[in-house]
Amino acid sequence: MAQQKLYAGAKLREMRTRLSLTQKEFAAKLGVSLPYLNQMENNNRPVSTTVVLALAQEFGLDVTELSTGDSERLVSDMREVMADPVFARDAPPMADLRLTASNAPALARAFLTLHRAYRQTHERLASLDEALGREDARIQASPWEEVRDFFHYCDNYIDAVDRAAEHFAGRLDPRSAAVAALEHADITVAWSDIDGLRSYDAANKVLHLSNRASPQTQLFQLLLQVALLRQNDLLEATLDFARFQSDAARSIAKIGLANYFAGAAMMPYQAFLEAAQSCRHDLELLSTRFGASIEQVAHRLSTLQRPGAKGVPFFFVRVDQAGTITKRHSATRLQFARFGGACPLWNVHRAFETPGRFLRQLAETPDGVRYISLARDVSKPGGSFGSPVRRYAIALGCEVRHADALVYADGLDVSNDSAYEPIGISCRICERPDCHQRSVPPLERRLSINTDQRGVLPYEVN
Repeated sequence: MAQQKLYAGAKLREMRTRLSLTQKEFAAKLGVSLPYLNQMENNNRPVSTTVVLALAQEFGLDVTELSTGDSERLVSDMREVMADPVFARDAPPMADLRLTASNAPALARAFLTLHRAYRQTHERLASLDEALGREDARIQASPWEEVRDFFHYCDNYIDAVDRAAEHFAGRLDPRSAAVAALEHADITVAWSDIDGLRSYDAANKVLHLSNRASPQTQLFQLLLQVALLRQNDLLEATLDFARFQSDAARSIAKIGLANYFAGAAMMPYQAFLEAAQSCRHDLELLSTRFGASIEQVAHRLSTLQRPGAKGVPFFFVRVDQAGTITKRHSATRLQFARFGGACPLWNVHRAFETPGRFLRQLAETPDGVRYISLARDVSKPGGSFGSPVRRYAIALGCEVRHADALVYADGLDVSNDSAYEPIGISCRICERPDCHQRSVPPLERRLSINTDQRGVLPYEVN
């Protein structure tokens, strides 16, 4: 098989700008001519092996970063946006989307922001009566979407916060480290019969934690409060770097960063990575080893993207019973739908039918990439009779080429083509012509309607 050429012009420009080097200076350090560097930065030439080695030796770059990053995410996001009926006659080919994502990523993000504003305007008009009575009605990204995209394009790995959490845990177990940190700040921890999970009384310096919550949740909330109180400067510096558009987005992101710190302190990077590799990513063993829930372990596995010490690139997603995605991240080529639900053929939806069990699935996306997906329900009891139960399902998976690193791949016939189930991202951008679960036609394909015949669908996709 011919080796795929590596085009990484945007990455090269970004690195040169970060180092405050001119093209001439950068070319000299890489041992190439100025015109050659210019051509690579504009994706007119692929990055040569000589340049890759020079980047690693001269600047300590993890060369895997050249072939990963925002490009695939931007292509996936733009392709989904182009499925909007407003682009029905003007949708550009995939080649153009890939060129835009690799050569002009800032333009691609601006386009996504513009379409998001368009969608929100459209939704506002649909509920005009409500919008007219609001003083704060304005067109901008919702705080939740803005924060979601921040973590999405950070590859769900925040290096400074992750390393701070690892250093915080040190040689102590996370609970002892958290209690010691709070005691040092003269904060009392009280276990109370409260409806929520956590309540901090700043005036009296008392942290109330719910005695109804599971031990894993209690520990997580304990560490989260430590992050908010003892790591505030770090969190604020990270938020300054992100430049959120609203105070609401900044506040949501701060909670997200504190959550990140809590998970990273419970499962310190290097120790967790080594344990995951040793047990071949057995979620139950890791849960017992680190005192974390199955969901916490699965989410942590999806964040192991530290340069120079990366783990298996996983995708992680959580859905509710309506199929709405409530958490999502992918370090793989698989990207999730930004609008609407997930593919109904995906095993994550079947996890609600088999509570307490892991479901395995070999799946293939329309681009021909094959994955192994693990799904399980993660219902969360309310802690008392009559309290509502929150029901979710999670999925964790990776490309099948990493199957040897997963205990869940044992016994699966990964070499059998017929063992793979066809899944997609969303119906509007899925080109499969014969899907029996299709809800709407694919936007980029022609349809044939025969009034004298009816199959599974009322039309045929050509």
